[in-house]
Amino acid sequence: MVNDTQYEVLMGSYAYGSNTENSDLDIYGFCIPSKEIVFPHLAGEILGFDEQVKKFEQFTASHIINPSNNQEYDITIYGIVKYFKLVMGNNPNMLDSLFVPDNCVKFITKIGQEVRDNRKIFLSKHVKHTFTGYAYSQLHKIKIKTPDAGSKRLADIEAHGYDTKFAAHVVRLINEAEQILSEGDLDLTRSAEMLKAIRRGEYSLEQIEDYFKAKDLLMEGLYDKSSLPYSPDSIKIKTLLLNCLEEFYGDISNCIAVKDKYSQAIKDISKIIGKL
Repeated sequence: MVNDTQYEVLMGSYAYGSNTENSDLDIYGFCIPSKEIVFPHLAGEILGFDEQVKKFEQFTASHIINPSNNQEYDITIYGIVKYFKLVMGNNPNMLDSLFVPDNCVKFITKIGQEVRDNRKIFLSKHVKHTFTGYAYSQLHKIKIKTPDAGSKRLADIEAHGYDTKFAAHVVRLINEAEQILSEGDLDLTRSAEMLKAIRRGEYSLEQIEDYFKAKDLLMEGLYDKSSLPYSPDSIKIKTLLLNCLEEFYGDISNCIAVKDKYSQAIKDISKIIGKL
């Protein structure tokens, strides 16, 4: 299934433009599983009666060494359905994966490009809740999480008095939420210099907390003024998902119910126009 990967991107500090020579290398992406996994009824399974025999949501592999340069990677490849659900839910990491800079796109197919080209349809005001929620959890971790002895994070705390990596996440997340609500778009490298300065310990923990509180208050006004919908347009997103599946599988008319003959006629006409 992972062999049918459509999209792979480099995430983490590389995507945010704040990487150092010691930065982790994280790969995210999505693949398209076999038709019977996406549409289990094709394998004769009855929802609520049979257990789905074949199921795929994600593949994860840690500490993978690239023999060409000896770099270590962590890789997560999601099935396209789960990927769409997570992005539609405005999960920060997953939403970021569609907005990485072009140089962080390591592999992309026609289907992957179609999803990337339509990435703005996943944006909504819901980012205020998900992004600020994640930012708050990172701020909480700074105060309560004790790193393992000998870890990079323990050395970070000993050098700067607090975990600067968690602090950088706090600022990045709240800044991304502000950008999405105010601009309806996302440039992941916008806060690169500030994030680098935080990682170097040039901000105190008190400054980080004050910055978060000020931005969090700002979110209320931006939420009301934002032109984004309150929640993602599930119909548009589902249509994009079905288009991707049809591009990969071919005709999927036997997989889903067509509501009426007029909808099917419009779909057939669209196909004809697309071939002209």
